Amino acid sequence: MEPIYDQRAQVFKALCDPRRQKILALLQGGEKCACKLIEEMGMPQSSLSYHMKVLCASGIVVGREEGKWIHYRIDPAGSRRAVELLQAITTSSCDTDNNSCCCAHL
Repeated sequence: MEPIYDQRAQVFKALCDPRRQKILALLQGGEKCACKLIEEMGMPQSSLSYHMKVLCASGIVVGREEGKWIHYRIDPAGSRRAVELLQAITTSSCDTDNNSCCCAHL
């Protein structure tokens, strides 16, 4: 499989789970410690760790260690990349105005 498809899969895997979407909503307010996310999400540390691993692998979220905790935030560059990937797969290569699509003659 080509690397671009793997990148897309990582990004969309990160976005397809409602719990990860809630985590992203919480991070929209700025950086949060894992301890706060555990509390706000009402989930055990092991579950949060899994979801953060997926979000970080996508590039949308980054973490930094401080003591025994990790602080997470949305990475603007990763967010832009996610938008670019979505645009790339949802933009048609057909130019229907100039009838240059492969099926324009139909």
